Amino acid sequence: MNKLVVFEDIGNTDYQKAWDYQTKLFDAIVASKIANRKSKDNGEALKKTQNHLIFCEHPHVYTLGKSGNESHLLLNKKQLEANDITYYKINRGGDITYHGPGQIVGYPIFDLDNFFTDIHKYLRFIEEAVILTLAEYGITAGRIEGLTGVWLDIDDPFKSRKICALGVKCSRWVTMHGFAFNVNTDLSL
Repeated sequence: MNKLVVFEDIGNTDYQKAWDYQTKLFDAIVASKIANRKSKDNGEALKKTQNHLIFCEHPHVYTLGKSGNESHLLLNKKQLEANDITYYKINRGGDITYHGPGQIVGYPIFDLDNFFTDIHKYLRFIEEAVILTLAEYGITAGRIEGLTGVWLDIDDPFKSRKICALGVKCSRWVTMHGFAFNVNTDLSL
């Protein structure tokens, strides 16, 4: 098992470019796992799989996960174009997610076989990392039962709002996509 995580901050990056990059890393890890399975059958030594964590920021973009509903996108094509906002249907779970300036986007491309094989535990760990980070800045955040993500003012249903969205893809225990953490984000778009 390899618990080492290679961290990269790729700065302000077009969504498609970042998606292509994480897909390349994801595919390489999956290919390595498949090769290891074949090697194991042949008695050959196994290679350690890699783990990556990419941080970036994106220009204005909306993404729709596989389980989402396109009618939840509140802007039409003309409005997207007028505001220079891109839109992608993508291969993660979840619904509509906004990415834009002032938001930290994290893409963990992990082989969970290196850590634990429980996708729900993985999501709760990401949420907990965000909750603890906010606590370091004196901001109280938490979870809302039945929902994925991190929320502020969870005790007041009229004031509660999401500060961090999560959406992942997992195949062969390899993850991609991740979290969108609103730090100083203009949410008017």
